[in-house]
Amino acid sequence: MFPTHRPRRLRTSETLRRMVAETVVTTNDLIYPLFAVPGSGIANEVKSMPGVYQLSVDKIVEEAKQVYDLGIPAIILFGIPADKDTDATGAWHNCGIVQEATEAVKKAVPDLVVAVDTCLCEYTSHGHCGYLETGDLSGRVLNDPTLELLKKTAVSQANAGADIIAPSGMMDGFVKAIREGLDAAKFHDIPILSYAAKYASAYYGPFRDAAESTPQFGDRRTYQMDPANGREAIKEIELDLAEGADMLMVKPALAYMDIIWRVKQASNVPVMAYNVSGEYSMVKAAALNGWIDEQRVVMETMTSFKRSGADAILTYHAKDVARWLKG
Repeated sequence: MFPTHRPRRLRTSETLRRMVAETVVTTNDLIYPLFAVPGSGIANEVKSMPGVYQLSVDKIVEEAKQVYDLGIPAIILFGIPADKDTDATGAWHNCGIVQEATEAVKKAVPDLVVAVDTCLCEYTSHGHCGYLETGDLSGRVLNDPTLELLKKTAVSQANAGADIIAPSGMMDGFVKAIREGLDAAKFHDIPILSYAAKYASAYYGPFRDAAESTPQFGDRRTYQMDPANGREAIKEIELDLAEGADMLMVKPALAYMDIIWRVKQASNVPVMAYNVSGEYSMVKAAALNGWIDEQRVVMETMTSFKRSGADAILTYHAKDVARWLKG
């Protein structure tokens, strides 16, 4: 005997399918990454990321206005300084490139939420995310001295007008240190979006072209997570929540949707998924070769991130998604 309920009855038209959809992507789910560089009138396309550019501050402001007009509520800023050194001076200097871009965007588009990447790899001459142990060429970062730099960086970014501090260096205790720094500077209301589960992933390659942050030696596996580990992600998020994280990030997203789901189930704060550069570039390359339907693949991917538990998605596809949603 056939069951009285037949699932295909609810798939007979596009309108009916929309009515019963369990997961819906909206522009409110999107955060758009931008790369700021010194100068003016600059828009350098990243060769490994078609459609993504390094932009001078004036161009960042133009882009921020477009993003806001599309209904996207937030951007996240990354910076490429003119000069790099072992102390990551460009990260925490009050006239740093991210600080300059943040001030300009908040002046031009005050209602756009500006998150800032609070990390040091773009600003160090060696490409690692903190102080290196003297003479160590393996990429061994000294944890506690790096916390002091991250604290200074976060306060400087908050002074520039950042709405969200997003530390991504995977240092032990970085949320606690940054929270203490922000509170001491009377930025009690600025939330911390912690990259709590950030994996040492091969999917970051194109980003390192965009941010000019490839390590000069060694790799980041001494501080970023091993892709083989899932339980460790829960330990990381528990530590960050205890230290005062207001939101949590899982990075990358596409190969880690099981981690997004586990983090969502184990926490009661917003969970973000970072649809990283390699994931973006693979789709773009396939689409440019005519091998896939870009819109359908991207929207299916965004829906999958939401279905896995993501409350928001950082993605280089954000502007395209917003346009597609508007029809």
